[in-house]
Amino acid sequence: MGVSTTSPERGICVVTVDFPPVNALPVQGWYNLADALRAAGRDPEIRCVVLAAAGRGFNAGVDIKEMRRDTGHAALIGANRGCYEAFAAVYECEVPVVAAVNGYCLGGGIGLVGNADAIVASDDATFGLPELDRGALGAATHLARLVPQHLMRALYYTSRTATARELHAHGSVWKVVPREELAAAALELAREIARKDGCLIRLAKAAINGIDPVDVRRSYRFEQGFTFEANLSGVADRVRDTFGKEGAQ
Repeated sequence: MGVSTTSPERGICVVTVDFPPVNALPVQGWYNLADALRAAGRDPEIRCVVLAAAGRGFNAGVDIKEMRRDTGHAALIGANRGCYEAFAAVYECEVPVVAAVNGYCLGGGIGLVGNADAIVASDDATFGLPELDRGALGAATHLARLVPQHLMRALYYTSRTATARELHAHGSVWKVVPREELAAAALELAREIARKDGCLIRLAKAAINGIDPVDVRRSYRFEQGFTFEANLSGVADRVRDTFGKEGAQ
């Protein structure tokens, strides 16, 4: 349980997230993930990182139960800062990051895969931001990297999800495979990347980030400001208290 790293092949590091039962990460989990990604990128022997998850789904976002247990704002601030660091760690990893997505990829999961360099997904994978149903905001910055602008808005406002095949049609998912083939497909792509010269692949990652039209750190931080506003106004608590209750509006 937690965040673990393995090196199944020369030049490849696999970072695996495992927080049962649904991979909703606690505050410390986001920081641990950020640390693992940054450490892998700093390793001169690594040329590609695969970000994977164990269990039923890739990521269910932040741990809402941890939020509910906190009578103040410490959990909210911690989750926002932790997500900010984990998303940035994917984007700023010194080598390319391939996200291997199984099952659901929700909330914070979108922040991770939206900042990845490539995505391989199982055919049961779904992607979405149910933030408005959970009293939160954020990661539209990253969803906008996966789908066109108007689709991003419709998905965001409705809290609907998109399938892996739909994202493949938009060009954001590299390959869709049966779930049992996901790990092999992600390693196949990582292996192809890892064959490149180690110094050159790092220069390529820095160069591509440098020409990105959106500053993902600043854009996401701007979004987070509205999450704080929603919490301070009491709107977030009102919506969050209905989360998971049958018939909630």
